[in-house]
Amino acid sequence: MNGPARGYWCECWTQDAASAEEPALLASFDAYSAPQADRWVAIALRTISPALDSDASDEAWTWLHEDRAETRRALMRSEHCTVTITHAGIRITWTIRPVIFLPLAHRQGTELPACAHSFKPHSAD
Repeated sequence: MNGPARGYWCECWTQDAASAEEPALLASFDAYSAPQADRWVAIALRTISPALDSDASDEAWTWLHEDRAETRRALMRSEHCTVTITHAGIRITWTIRPVIFLPLAHRQGTELPACAHSFKPHSAD
């Protein structure tokens, strides 16, 4: 990436619907097109749908068959989108936000600071 690039920041959050606990981030994904962003949600929903209760499964398949096209259109208009299902008292929410990704400096071909060579990976016991 040579300069800023438009894309979408996707996250999956879970929250116990009956408690006051803050939502927990379960996963995140950087997508570079609207189809890639909504496909990330679609793959997740298809993957978990066999394990969902009947109401949550209905919510998932409704989005997959009826609401997904509107989500993609909204993303193409650079609008924030969410998809939420509730399974066994757990609210699962996917968020997709339009973003501008900034390029990061590559470490190859440049001199690293001296402290970088003193780093030793932690070995598992």
